[in-house]
Amino acid sequence: MADAAGRLTKLAEEVLGTPLPVRIRAWDRSESGPPGGPVLVIRHRRALRRLLFKPGELGLARGWVAGDLDIEGDLYEALDLLAGLLWERATTTKAPRAAALRALARPELRAAARELLALAGAPVPPTPPAEEVRRRRGPLHTLRRDKEAISHHYDVGNDFYALVLGPSMVYSCAYWESPAASLEDAQRDKLDLICRKLALKEGQRLLDVGCGWGSMVLHAAREYGVRAVGITLSEEQATFARKRIAEAGLADRIEIRVQDYREIKDEPFDAISSIGMAEHVGRARYAEYASALYALLRPGGRLLNHQIARRPVADEETYRVDDFIDRYVFPDGELAPVGRTVAQLEEAGFEVRDVEGIREHYALTLRQWVANLEKHWDEAARLTSPGRARVWRLYMAASALSFERNRIGVNQVLAVRTPDSGASGVGLRERSWG
Repeated sequence: MADAAGRLTKLAEEVLGTPLPVRIRAWDRSESGPPGGPVLVIRHRRALRRLLFKPGELGLARGWVAGDLDIEGDLYEALDLLAGLLWERATTTKAPRAAALRALARPELRAAARELLALAGAPVPPTPPAEEVRRRRGPLHTLRRDKEAISHHYDVGNDFYALVLGPSMVYSCAYWESPAASLEDAQRDKLDLICRKLALKEGQRLLDVGCGWGSMVLHAAREYGVRAVGITLSEEQATFARKRIAEAGLADRIEIRVQDYREIKDEPFDAISSIGMAEHVGRARYAEYASALYALLRPGGRLLNHQIARRPVADEETYRVDDFIDRYVFPDGELAPVGRTVAQLEEAGFEVRDVEGIREHYALTLRQWVANLEKHWDEAARLTSPGRARVWRLYMAASALSFERNRIGVNQVLAVRTPDSGASGVGLRERSWG
């Protein structure tokens, strides 16, 4: 089939109504499109069948994870060009991103649809990649289903995460003094910022909800002398964290549990940190989450809730998680606007004292993680699978761009369980967190 790239470029421009911003190289080695920039490589015509059977983001994701699609050149530039085109269309038409492909059903584009079918080959739906989450049972955000969702994302191997995250083993937004700082220093500065916002003091009791590989509780116990409990739903994370704690000689001060926040019964705590965990809670359970943390704090205790936020939409009932993220990255994860998060914390009884937006910091963090993954690509693919490594590379690079373009943000919300006396314990000019 001669000049598949030229035919695909023509089809894409007819459907999109605008020149294709990237060059295409097809499975027959033909090329078409603007030279000098990134190239969308279609390694197998199976990628077209994936798009025909699942138009939009899920079809593209399956092609990427399976290796049917690739980018040659600057991945960030390619994603920015393609996402910018799709984002603009979705914004101006108030239609889902799959609208361009679904437009092939329009009568005036029937010839284009027949051409795409001819290029795609046998009309048989390809099997989804093994890395895709399949059927999920039961209602959202039960204890069992949340544990399964967390396991999908975090139980992919501690050695794999060590390659991506570096020695800090912190899987959340770092806090950068400057872009020239090291990732390790920026992660340490983030942990210390949280400890200062929580006003931790020796002998206090800290709960870290979603403790990951134990970095927060280690820092708080070592540098501030607290007694800490870290909870996670990941068995692999818990095993790794316990080993680190034992090696640091802090096993008498830190306990790591495989436990859901809804199962904790040994309150009160003087402070609670929740760093990059609340995104897994979900809209239906967020009020319960906020109320549970409020109940676990002593009067006067502080909560630091570090959480990714999305932009609000006109009709919040229409919000849906991206198919790629839901099927391959964070099953059942949901984002909320920061205003809604603040409101629900207040509704639970908290007094919100500070909100700090740090989305540019997450963009820098993600670019460092992508660089780490690319540097250790062969080993990362061996430790998990080539498809899993491709999932992480795509989602982290795309997320970096989303933070840079203000499509999503991340915020640290400091809240207090203020006692009836009204004495919050927050200083008059404490925002320097010195």
